[in-house]
Amino acid sequence: MQLQQPHHSPTEYLELEVISEYRHEYIDGQIIPMTGGTPNHNQIAGNFYAALNFALKRQPYRVFITDQRLWIPKKKIHTYPDVMVVAGSLEFSEGRKDTITNPLIIAEVLSKSTRNYDIDEKFAAYRTIPSFQEYVLIDQYKNHVEQYSKTDEKKWIFSEHEDEDSILILSSIEFQISLSDIYDKVEFETQE
Repeated sequence: MQLQQPHHSPTEYLELEVISEYRHEYIDGQIIPMTGGTPNHNQIAGNFYAALNFALKRQPYRVFITDQRLWIPKKKIHTYPDVMVVAGSLEFSEGRKDTITNPLIIAEVLSKSTRNYDIDEKFAAYRTIPSFQEYVLIDQYKNHVEQYSKTDEKKWIFSEHEDEDSILILSSIEFQISLSDIYDKVEFETQE
């Protein structure tokens, strides 16, 4: 017999989340603990964030990493993307100053436990955000980056990058980065 988890409102979740020592996602009434990241996950997110933040210095963009909460109203989801870029002014969830609603770009570093969710359900949820234009999925176990760029309403182009000298060129802002820079100081496990 499986126990039914209690259903929480977004307000109840936020009240619990601001006093919690650990981060949780909120998915339509359910509060889900977020797992800790690996050194590779942290390094990759940090490398991508640092390069973006430096490249967009003194431009009308804000770059966030890991701890910035995002609200997706159409799907009733609160989540913490690994890296987000916001164009122009920040837009906040109603009555909040700690939960944004208008990302332009989202990047997720994939783990074995979240890979399918990030590619499928989470991407579908992100696509309901009007400002959202680009999604970057970075594998933490090998040189592999997937990029989805919005070209029109409900139309996305898929690009894949695998070679260390391959260059990821974002379509929604003027920015490019080599996979060798994304994966700088990342140690892949060797397959034996």
